Amino acid sequence: MNGTGTANEFAHGHGMRRCRYQGQPKAHLQHVFTAIALNIERLSGPPPTGEVPPPRPPTAFQDFLDQHGIPRLKSWRTAIDCSPP
Repeated sequence: MNGTGTANEFAHGHGMRRCRYQGQPKAHLQHVFTAIALNIERLSGPPPTGEVPPPRPPTAFQDFLDQHGIPRLKSWRTAIDCSPP
Protein backbone atom coordinates (compact mmCIF):
# COMPACT_ATOMS: atom_id res chain seq x y z
CA MET A 1 0.00 0.00 0.00
CA ASN A 2 1.31 3.44 -0.80
CA GLY A 3 1.88 6.37 1.55
CA THR A 4 -1.42 8.03 0.79
CA GLY A 5 -3.36 4.91 1.71
CA THR A 6 -1.40 4.59 4.92
CA ALA A 7 -2.07 8.18 5.96
CA ASN A 8 -5.74 7.84 5.08
CA GLU A 9 -6.06 4.61 7.05
CA PHE A 10 -4.22 6.18 9.98
CA ALA A 11 -6.42 9.29 10.01
CA HIS A 12 -9.82 7.79 9.28
CA GLY A 13 -9.59 4.12 10.15
CA HIS A 14 -7.92 4.61 13.52
CA GLY A 15 -9.34 7.96 14.62
CA MET A 16 -6.17 10.02 14.43
CA ARG A 17 -8.04 13.18 13.43
CA ARG A 18 -8.65 13.77 17.12
CA CYS A 19 -6.40 12.89 20.03
CA ARG A 20 -7.68 11.14 23.08
CA TYR A 21 -5.18 12.93 25.32
CA GLN A 22 -4.28 16.58 25.80
CA GLY A 23 -0.75 17.87 25.41
CA GLN A 24 1.84 17.26 22.75
CA PRO A 25 3.84 14.54 24.57
CA LYS A 26 0.74 12.41 25.22
CA ALA A 27 -0.63 13.00 21.72
CA HIS A 28 2.72 11.96 20.26
CA LEU A 29 2.73 8.81 22.36
CA GLN A 30 -0.79 7.99 21.14
CA HIS A 31 0.34 8.38 17.53
CA VAL A 32 3.40 6.19 18.06
CA PHE A 33 1.37 3.41 19.70
CA THR A 34 -1.28 3.59 17.00
CA ALA A 35 1.41 3.36 14.29
CA ILE A 36 2.93 0.30 16.03
CA ALA A 37 -0.51 -1.33 16.22
CA LEU A 38 -1.15 -0.55 12.55
CA ASN A 39 2.17 -2.17 11.58
CA ILE A 40 1.40 -5.27 13.64
CA GLU A 41 -2.04 -5.48 12.06
CA ARG A 42 -0.54 -5.29 8.58
CA LEU A 43 2.20 -7.81 9.31
CA SER A 44 -0.32 -10.32 10.64
CA GLY A 45 -2.37 -10.13 7.42
CA PRO A 46 -1.91 -12.26 4.32
CA PRO A 47 1.20 -11.56 2.22
CA PRO A 48 0.73 -9.48 -0.93
CA THR A 49 0.03 -11.53 -4.05
CA GLY A 50 2.31 -9.52 -6.31
CA GLU A 51 -0.53 -8.77 -8.68
CA VAL A 52 -0.71 -5.27 -10.09
CA PRO A 53 -4.04 -3.63 -9.28
CA PRO A 54 -6.14 -2.60 -12.29
CA PRO A 55 -5.74 1.01 -13.41
CA ARG A 56 -8.30 3.54 -12.26
CA PRO A 57 -10.79 4.76 -14.84
CA PRO A 58 -9.82 8.10 -16.41
CA THR A 59 -11.24 11.30 -14.98
CA ALA A 60 -13.40 13.67 -17.02
CA PHE A 61 -10.37 15.92 -17.50
CA GLN A 62 -8.27 13.02 -18.77
CA ASP A 63 -11.08 12.07 -21.18
CA PHE A 64 -11.12 15.67 -22.43
CA LEU A 65 -7.37 15.58 -23.05
CA ASP A 66 -7.69 12.28 -24.91
CA GLN A 67 -10.57 13.53 -27.07
CA HIS A 68 -8.59 16.60 -28.13
CA GLY A 69 -5.34 14.74 -28.73
CA ILE A 70 -3.51 16.52 -25.91
CA PRO A 71 -0.85 14.26 -24.33
CA ARG A 72 -1.28 13.49 -20.65
CA LEU A 73 1.75 13.92 -18.39
CA LYS A 74 2.60 11.11 -16.00
CA SER A 75 3.10 13.50 -13.10
CA TRP A 76 2.56 17.17 -12.29
CA ARG A 77 6.30 17.35 -11.56
CA THR A 78 7.07 16.79 -15.23
CA ALA A 79 5.09 19.90 -16.20
CA ILE A 80 8.01 22.03 -15.05
CA ASP A 81 10.48 20.16 -17.28
CA CYS A 82 8.11 19.99 -20.27
CA SER A 83 9.40 21.83 -23.32
CA PRO A 84 7.84 22.03 -26.79
CA PRO A 85 9.22 19.50 -29.32
